Amino acid sequence: MPKISDKKREDRRQQILEAALACFSADGFHQTGMADIVKRSGLSHGAVYLYFQSKDDLIEALADDRHRREAILNSVAQGSGDPIEGLHALVRVYAQWLTDPMGEARRRVGIHGWAEALRNRRVRTSVVEGIDLPRALIVALVERGQHDGLIKRDIGADAISRVLIAIFQGFVLQKCWGEDFDVAACMATVTTVINGFRTTTADMKRRTRT
Repeated sequence: MPKISDKKREDRRQQILEAALACFSADGFHQTGMADIVKRSGLSHGAVYLYFQSKDDLIEALADDRHRREAILNSVAQGSGDPIEGLHALVRVYAQWLTDPMGEARRRVGIHGWAEALRNRRVRTSVVEGIDLPRALIVALVERGQHDGLIKRDIGADAISRVLIAIFQGFVLQKCWGEDFDVAACMATVTTVINGFRTTTADMKRRTRT
C-alpha cells in the first residue's frame, strides 16, 4: 500500500473535521451519528475511523482546532504596548469573528459544546481550557495596567476577565439564535465599559492620600 504524504493525511483529517462540523452544526451532537459524518465526508468508514475512533474524538478535535484559531486572534491583543488598547484590540477581533458568515457553523458547534460539557467530562475539560486562554490573556493585560497605574486597582483582574468573557458568550448565543442586533453598537458599549476601568484623577488623589 503506497504511503500517504503528510499533506494528504492532514487534508483528509480536515475533510473529516469539516464534515463533522457541518453535521454537528445542523443537528447537534446527539442527533448526529458517525455514519452521518462518514457520508458527509465522502470517505469510507475505514478511512474516517483511521483518524477518529468516536464522536467524542471529533468533538475534542474541533474544540482544539477552535482554540488554535482563537490563540491567533488573542495574539493581536498581546502585541499592544498599552493594556487598555490591548483590551480594545481584543474587542475588535472578536467583533470581526462574530460577524463573519463563514464562522456561523463554528459558533453553533461551540454552543453545542457548552451544553455537552454539562454531561461529558472530557468535553468539559476541553471547553474550560478554551475559555482559560482568553481569560488568562485578559487577566495579564489588566494586571499589567494596574501595575502601571492605568487601570483601577480596586477591581479584580479575574472578575474583569470573567465579565468580558460572559458578555461575548452572550453575544454568541444571541447571534446563533438569529437575533438581529447592531454588533457595532454593542461593541461600542463594551468599549465604554472597558474605558470605565481606567484610573481617574480622583483615583490617583485617593491613592496619594493613603
